[in-house]
Amino acid sequence: MGIVNVTPDSFFDGGRSSSSEALAHCELLLRQGADLLDIGGESSRPGADSIPWALEWQRIEPVLRAAMSLGVPLSIDTCKPEVMQRALDLGADIVNDIHALGAKGAVEAVARHPQCGICLMHMSGVPQTMQAAPCHADVVAEVRDFLSERAAGLEALGVDRGRIVLDPGIGFGKRVADNFALVRGQQALLDLGYPVLAGWSRKSSLGAVTGKAVADRLSASVAAALAAAHCGARILRVHDVDATVDALKVWRAAGLL
Repeated sequence: MGIVNVTPDSFFDGGRSSSSEALAHCELLLRQGADLLDIGGESSRPGADSIPWALEWQRIEPVLRAAMSLGVPLSIDTCKPEVMQRALDLGADIVNDIHALGAKGAVEAVARHPQCGICLMHMSGVPQTMQAAPCHADVVAEVRDFLSERAAGLEALGVDRGRIVLDPGIGFGKRVADNFALVRGQQALLDLGYPVLAGWSRKSSLGAVTGKAVADRLSASVAAALAAAHCGARILRVHDVDATVDALKVWRAAGLL
């Protein structure tokens, strides 16, 4: 899953605010081997403020509309029901929600589109404050139980389980040790019977163990993606598609995936 941030303030690649620049990035990621694209119009980095849904949609709409011709599944990274509804009406394939459809009206928005994919992510708190003082007694169990409850709630409303993907939310209200415990404990999510999405790309936990700034975390990001894939993740959400695809090819050739 190639990341397409149409934002001025994302933690790694902020500043891509024009639709033409974002579409060119979509095309580049596909040439590099991305299987699907995740388009977002609001930063969810630690400390980021929320923006009005209309501004978020203003950023996303022209990129989504243009990307429809690229022939790959398109995911919309949003937690706002108004944006979900408009994106799905336009033809988006997946809703990727850091709030796990927790906002009022979010479940109803996806329910009106019975074919769309749904990615439910775990987050402790909200982006503005989530990294202030994260605390988990058993992060794997907490994440598993939360996502299990959210997914079961969707199924109870008639959502087919084949539409649901789970994301442990690396870096979203978690300490460095928590994030690495989640990759080691990824099987606990897989045991729930849903595919797992892993989003380690350029995250601060990689900087914590390598001492590298965000711009210098390519190798660490690829290593984390391989670890997640080796532990069963089915979707890797990455900025660096080219390097990640090459690494996966090598691991497959070696029989490690």
